Amino acid sequence: MGRSVRGLVLLASAFLAMPAQAQTLPCSADLDSNGEVDAGDIGSLLIRFGPCSATPPCEGDLDASGEIDAADIASLLISFGACAGPGWATVLDWAPDPAVVHDSNLRSDIAATHLPWLVQDTGTGIEMVLIPSGTFTMGCSASNGYGCNGDESPTHQVTLTQAFYMSRTEVTQAQWAAKMGSNPSYFKNASSVVPSSEVPNRPVEKVSWNDIQPFCTATGTRLPTEAEWEYAYRAGTTTAFHGMPGYLNGTNDDNQVGTISWIASNIGNQTLPVGGKAANGFGLFDMAGNAWEWCQDWYGTYASGEQTNPAGPESGSYRVMRGGSWLDNSNFCRASDRNGNTPDSRYGNVGFRVARTP
Repeated sequence: MGRSVRGLVLLASAFLAMPAQAQTLPCSADLDSNGEVDAGDIGSLLIRFGPCSATPPCEGDLDASGEIDAADIASLLISFGACAGPGWATVLDWAPDPAVVHDSNLRSDIAATHLPWLVQDTGTGIEMVLIPSGTFTMGCSASNGYGCNGDESPTHQVTLTQAFYMSRTEVTQAQWAAKMGSNPSYFKNASSVVPSSEVPNRPVEKVSWNDIQPFCTATGTRLPTEAEWEYAYRAGTTTAFHGMPGYLNGTNDDNQVGTISWIASNIGNQTLPVGGKAANGFGLFDMAGNAWEWCQDWYGTYASGEQTNPAGPESGSYRVMRGGSWLDNSNFCRASDRNGNTPDSRYGNVGFRVARTP
């Protein structure tokens, strides 16, 4: 028996002697992102055995030593078994669905986090998708029908260094009422197009930025920053409107916006249940239309130059809102369109979605 084989046998024996709780480690060893560390990951590690060909840490270099060696195999064996997702959520899908996340680069970025793509917050029932870290150009994206507003410039490069989860839809009336005990929404009754059974699935609205803070505290969530919101909206696209069926790389054509949004031209002056239009390339619904969405930032002018994890101005009079609503036209549904209002204002076309940092 060769020395390397004997070493593997010893490592395996040591693993089998370890207590069960040792297997609840982070899933950095899940090299194929299938939600568990298994024989396939051992095979992947062995194929890569030896010095890293790229700047460390390379894929499979679990201890960031600059090479894949016996120590990495030991780490993998310790992690053997089903991956543990976030303690606050139930994992629905570990790997991103290619039918939803069309961009292979985005799928790779999500897989590289070794975190599950789609989870459900156990405390609220809110489904959340993982948004990986990355760099994008923030600001002015004109459509065929509308130019940019002055507050959308200058365009600037933004780097977000940490992955985060974002709610797949706007927070619904049912999700709000379950935590807050009441429903402040204007559209909380049935209509000719929304039966009573679906009213709880309309987005909650008439909630101010201030009103939302206790909800976030009670649920362990937060509002996304404006940069996180735009990055999540774009999902790798650079166009005025995010990707959709027939236009996976996005489009500047205002005539296509009805595919992804409920706006004044197709909704009939009311909110509709969330998730009724096509999702974007991360699997997020209603990023355009239905209800404006509050962001964490104070509203203000953009800083020039490259930014890392921008959080907006330190103070101001208005908080940022993004995405447009049932009351608006396609101009307000563009990726870069911005709006703001006082943090105590409440309107029937303004809601929110939440984010969470794993």
